[in-house]
Amino acid sequence: MKTPLDSRQLRAFVATARSGSFTVAAKQLFLSQSAMSHSIKALEEDVGCRLFDRVGKSVQLTLAGEQLLQSAERILGQMEMARASLQHLGKWGRTQLRVAGSVTVCEHIFPSALRLIRERDPNALIHVHSADTGEAIDLLAEKQIGVAIALQPKADEQLEFRPLFQDELCFIMDPSHSWAQKKEVVRSELGRQRFIFYSRTSYTSQLIQEYFAEEEVELNSALEMGSMTATKELVKQGLGISIVAPWIAQRELKEGSLLALPLGRRKLKRTWGALVRKNQRLSMIEETFIARCESTAKVMVLRLD
Repeated sequence: MKTPLDSRQLRAFVATARSGSFTVAAKQLFLSQSAMSHSIKALEEDVGCRLFDRVGKSVQLTLAGEQLLQSAERILGQMEMARASLQHLGKWGRTQLRVAGSVTVCEHIFPSALRLIRERDPNALIHVHSADTGEAIDLLAEKQIGVAIALQPKADEQLEFRPLFQDELCFIMDPSHSWAQKKEVVRSELGRQRFIFYSRTSYTSQLIQEYFAEEEVELNSALEMGSMTATKELVKQGLGISIVAPWIAQRELKEGSLLALPLGRRKLKRTWGALVRKNQRLSMIEETFIARCESTAKVMVLRLD
């Protein structure tokens, strides 16, 4: 019987997958780079397969790594919940905020809201889960979180969706791409382009597939990534183009390492909002969190329009 996976190695793996860098992950976990590399190597030996590929100075998940990431985040999340539940036994009266959002939402939208919560209630217990829409729905059903900032899902009688903001998906490419040079998408070349997509199981990928099916265009998927950071890095290296919302690549667009062009005359917009359980009474801290996420997101989207 094999021993369970080492939780410290899983934390090192998840931190590296989220940041796309051994160096950044090591700093986040207060480890030396050699200790971080050793943890990842030991984990790869334990599971019997390679979890990362190097791309320049960054790293990207292999298919095995993408599969492990979903399980690892769920395992670590459950461990955090178990710890929090035990800690809460001795901390009656403290407010709690348990939320979830995609990696990009956690990176770009949550910080301002969490800072506000901490300012208003320094003793609040805050738990943040990194989860795409499908995973967030599961966390809500399991009552592991109270609020998720996610894409509008299909109708669900158990959930309530409160719209907060909309964004528009665009092509992104490196500045040397022929379309970037022309500042125009050549529709006849769509089928010949190499596309780098975020996970095909995500809600966004489903929207993209439906959009181009209506356009009667079949896109050539060259690569599928489990990390938006890795996706952007590969596009910057000229290995293909991708389809994302500009606010997700705001830094790269501002510095000029990526360029965005509209999909076409027909826009592809997404609706983001707060997902909660049906008839759930939100606390003041949850209402405050949702309101700040909405204002932060709207400012980012308007800034790039």
